Amino acid sequence: MSLRLQRVRELLKREIGEAIRREFPVSEVGLVTVNDVDVSGDLHSAIVFISILGSEDQQKRGLTLLSKHRGRIQNLVARSVVLKYTPILKFNIDDSVVRGNRVMKIIEELEKSNPSSEE
Repeated sequence: MSLRLQRVRELLKREIGEAIRREFPVSEVGLVTVNDVDVSGDLHSAIVFISILGSEDQQKRGLTLLSKHRGRIQNLVARSVVLKYTPILKFNIDDSVVRGNRVMKIIEELEKSNPSSEE
């Protein structure tokens, strides 16, 4: 991945997070964190990986609301980030943190049930 594309990813990640925090109260969408942004090489589209703190129902509601207001968020990002094209955003729930926690829990349980024979 080129250094320029990496910089664009980080810039979009920060600006999208700021736009969500400014425009959508936590009571509406929950506590949203932008984990990563995967930008296409031509900068025409971007997948925004988010995590929403709360129940599964709150996550679905938050994702639906963000997808519904995608154009508004793109517009806010376009004002603050100067690019030839403002990518079309698509929001996805990032469950990598949940999966990572589950793997860590399994490892801990295995270590407890199979103590090492170190002496």
